[in-house]
Amino acid sequence: MPGPWSVTPEGVVLRVHLQPRASHDRLVGFHGEAFKIALTAPPVEGAANAALLTFLAALLHVPRSCVALLSGAKSREKRVLVSTAAPVQVIQALERNLARVDKKMGDD
Repeated sequence: MPGPWSVTPEGVVLRVHLQPRASHDRLVGFHGEAFKIALTAPPVEGAANAALLTFLAALLHVPRSCVALLSGAKSREKRVLVSTAAPVQVIQALERNLARVDKKMGDD
């Protein structure tokens, strides 16, 4: 699966590199061919995975029940499914958020 996302019949599959125990929750940008997301949650007993799914649901404006971990439960490299009948809306939300990350990086 090249790139940070792919569209499937079920919705959009995201590749995520997770950084737990960060100072605050945020979309950092890219890490190779994955999105880098920093979260304050520790990588203990699934806390970081649960926080990731909640964070992505809020970021993409979809119900939490539409976001599921496909692989990487015990790894920083994860695959997440965003179940949706409108994958274009999810991709547009990702692009809007990435544009904000780029703008912040340019302001430094």
